[in-house]
Amino acid sequence: MDGVTRSHFYHHGNPGRENEKQRCHFCQIRSFATHARFPVTIVNTEDDAVLDPDFRFVDNSILGKDVVPTKEEFLTGCECVDSEDCQWSTCNCLQDVEDDSSDEDDDGTYGEKPRKRVYAYHSHGTKAGHLRSRILASRNPIYECHESCGCGPDCPNRVVERGRKIPLQVFRTRNRGWGVRSTVDIKKGQFVDKYMGEVITAHEASRRRAKSHIAQRKDVYLFALDKFSDPESYDERLRGPPLEVDGEFMSGPTRFVNHSCSPNMRIFARVGDHADKHLHDLALFAIRDIPRGEELTFDYVDGVGDSENDALDPEKQKDMTKCLCGSEDCRGYLW
Repeated sequence: MDGVTRSHFYHHGNPGRENEKQRCHFCQIRSFATHARFPVTIVNTEDDAVLDPDFRFVDNSILGKDVVPTKEEFLTGCECVDSEDCQWSTCNCLQDVEDDSSDEDDDGTYGEKPRKRVYAYHSHGTKAGHLRSRILASRNPIYECHESCGCGPDCPNRVVERGRKIPLQVFRTRNRGWGVRSTVDIKKGQFVDKYMGEVITAHEASRRRAKSHIAQRKDVYLFALDKFSDPESYDERLRGPPLEVDGEFMSGPTRFVNHSCSPNMRIFARVGDHADKHLHDLALFAIRDIPRGEELTFDYVDGVGDSENDALDPEKQKDMTKCLCGSEDCRGYLW
């Protein structure tokens, strides 16, 4: 790893070596808009391994072939004049939020119209901008305001849209390859980062699985955008096979987050414009307080089919991937 870092720090600040700079992981992460305040770093104190030179860091997902976003003329947003109104059921961006009578915040009124605080985050104090406990304990989607909305950039309902606010470090673990940790404490409910990559069609995802030498290994990097899949949907993009995010060769630092059967993060589907539900974000939030330096993890098979029951079946275990998370609640197998 010393050779890679030496080339970057001694040569990449000077003119020339453009091709080398484009492939340099340190140059890629330094180009992130958030680098100065919330840097991504890479360290290895375990061995001589380096990141795959074919991997590229990106700070936004890339749309692959045949993946088409909604045309601009069909995009809509809320018309809230006061950003504080974006916390309430009267905000158009929150029209699909399921009502929850156990909501811990008080209801209010908007003129003559009653309204309920339904957005996903705490509003005040040290927890402002953190996911509420009832959302953390669920698998409900998160609906946010976005660039097509009338509210301003300081709207409290734009947590994921504003991006990562936590420095992350990709580091070499002792027995599980690369992992991710933070150099600061992370609070329960705090947004960490999105899982990013190349967004591809279901057909292309199947082709890549077939091409991979170990299909199960490829599944580690592929995440289906299937939260809103519905064979009865009026939107044909939600009726058919979902798009998938492939983070194997292009992604952000969360691509290196390892699995745990007792994770400290969970992935939530985050929706901006409702017309682009088929392209929802995969947002990672802390589900408990995480002290700095602790490895960040999430459950790769959280809520997926019968994976947990399969891990208990001796016959199915023969074809399953062993889990190395080491937690007390380890299921023994991934899939």
